[in-house]
Amino acid sequence: MSGFIAVDWGTSSFRLWLINARGETTASSRGAEGMAQCQQTGFAPVLMTHLAKVNAPGDWPVLICGMAGARSGWAEVPYVPLPAPVSALAAGALRLAQGPVLGRDIRILPGVSNPDPAAPDVMRGEETQLLGLMLLGHQGLICMPGTHCKWASLSGTAITGFQSFMTGELFSLLANQSVLRFVMPEGGHVSPEDPDFLAALDQALADPAILSEALFPIRAAGLLGYSTPVAAQARLSGLLIGAEIARMAPKITGDGVTLLGQEGLGALYHAGLIRAGHQPRLADAETATKAGLLCAAKEIWSL
Repeated sequence: MSGFIAVDWGTSSFRLWLINARGETTASSRGAEGMAQCQQTGFAPVLMTHLAKVNAPGDWPVLICGMAGARSGWAEVPYVPLPAPVSALAAGALRLAQGPVLGRDIRILPGVSNPDPAAPDVMRGEETQLLGLMLLGHQGLICMPGTHCKWASLSGTAITGFQSFMTGELFSLLANQSVLRFVMPEGGHVSPEDPDFLAALDQALADPAILSEALFPIRAAGLLGYSTPVAAQARLSGLLIGAEIARMAPKITGDGVTLLGQEGLGALYHAGLIRAGHQPRLADAETATKAGLLCAAKEIWSL
């Protein structure tokens, strides 16, 4: 076998790469056919379309990570419990029945769970990025910004722990559905250099328990003419991200922290970590995803 087909199937996106046995990407294709759309149109037709776009070799297998393995995805793949070594994630990959896409060997990687009833948690898709970070030499604490930000621990060849924060979803709910929506701008994004964002970061880092108390003044400041919609948006973001980083700061030891993603939301977390006195190592999310799929593929097919 001279290579494999790597697929990252998200809720709203699709990415495919042809990766040869040397780990080199020889072609790629991407689109907006995420899990949400494929629930209506089907998964196999989407995959076949993208395989045709890149003239994928007929004998190369397909390895998929992400939401295709969710309960509402192509086929539900059970979670692997912590601690989750590379070998367990590879062994947990579900092989689809022959036939859906020209008889190819198609496998979907599992997610990872913390089965502790006192602190249950799950991830699906991020585990593959974590495998990639292991392959790229990262260890220790990893911050993975997103709608549901993950903070994970890597030790050797295993994911040993993680925590999820609904910070991104809380921002969306508060900005679009709470009373704060009346002082928010239409669209736009927060700059990591915005002084209102930085001031709110500092406030939450100093006292994360103030979060609930500090939210309504965003509304009041708009009503009284003390603030602008752009400033309100920046302040909300800073408070939420600052409270999250303050919660995790005690876990950032001498080994530091790796930040996955350097643009957009990642830039805001970078500013927050710097403000909290930490200099994070930086890693690229897409590079980590491809490396993780390669790591698992080597374990499954001995590439």
